[in-house]
Amino acid sequence: MGEYDAKNQDAVTVRVWDRPTRIFHWSLVLCVAAAWITGEEEMREWHERFGLAVIALVGFRLVWGIVGGEFARFSSFVRGPGAIVTYVRETIAGRHPEHAGHNPLGALAVLAMLVVVGAQAVTGLFSSDDILYEGPLYHLAGYDLSSTLTGWHHTLFDILLLVVALHVLAVISYMLVLGTDLILPMMTGEKRMTPETAPGRVRRTPWWVGLALLAACGIGAYGITLLG
Repeated sequence: MGEYDAKNQDAVTVRVWDRPTRIFHWSLVLCVAAAWITGEEEMREWHERFGLAVIALVGFRLVWGIVGGEFARFSSFVRGPGAIVTYVRETIAGRHPEHAGHNPLGALAVLAMLVVVGAQAVTGLFSSDDILYEGPLYHLAGYDLSSTLTGWHHTLFDILLLVVALHVLAVISYMLVLGTDLILPMMTGEKRMTPETAPGRVRRTPWWVGLALLAACGIGAYGITLLG
């Protein structure tokens, strides 16, 4: 059972994930991992830099979800509770619905990741360890609010670990149980689909627009440090 049979001679290749979306995805993986490591090792300056990079990436994804390619847009995959329930019911029944982009359940994972990662990084801007480090916007919060946000920064990290673990578990489950590889398409941008469900004309946004937007978000994140 799976979304498609990769060995089916009738299967067609569809370019689903555009270059900016793939760059965002893997850059976020690397930056979150690096922020975690530098935080554990108390490399405060690098921890802050990777945190700012995360903010730039999340900001980019929010805008790209509006102006990006068809399958990167939130309007293409964010659905209501009814669609999610139907998708889960059909999958359990052995009729796994095929989706070119994110399926309704995967859409929840995308939104949860953006919210938790974004909130965790933003609270870090106002955090302090009461000894050697103050976030770039600590002075805007003051001691009491900073203490509260620092607590949330640590709590959200624990929640983030749970979200990441569930995401990895879901990817593995899709591969082993449903026969669907979610990793390779996010690396190549291409996905094998049955002709009946493969989309026809796919709306795309030039990749250089995405890179220009990502650069602008990076500059904006760096600008935060100038407010300190």
